[in-house]
Amino acid sequence: MAPKASNNGHFVGLNKGHVVAKREIPVRPSGRKGLQSKRSHFVKNLIHEVACFAPYKKRITELLKVGKDKRALKVVKRKLGTHKSTKKKREDMATVLRKMRSAGHAGPNH
Repeated sequence: MAPKASNNGHFVGLNKGHVVAKREIPVRPSGRKGLQSKRSHFVKNLIHEVACFAPYKKRITELLKVGKDKRALKVVKRKLGTHKSTKKKREDMATVLRKMRSAGHAGPNH
């Protein structure tokens, strides 16, 4: 849908209505929802280094190693619920697997 044009002061027509100036509204704190802070990013990475992967993530990496992408998708779908998050998680695990292969690690438990 095209953005609405500004009102022109007419009573009738597509752009009818009183002409007003657009207010500059500051960004609400709720607009930050979902963004990760530096501290939480650090903590998340630290936990990942210490604890490595959850069991379902290990299973996904094993399935991706043997080339069973569709089966990996089904495993993640059962765990996460939505198809969109499932595809994202499978791609994340595939990139982790590629990084491990390029780094020369044997598996996820370094």
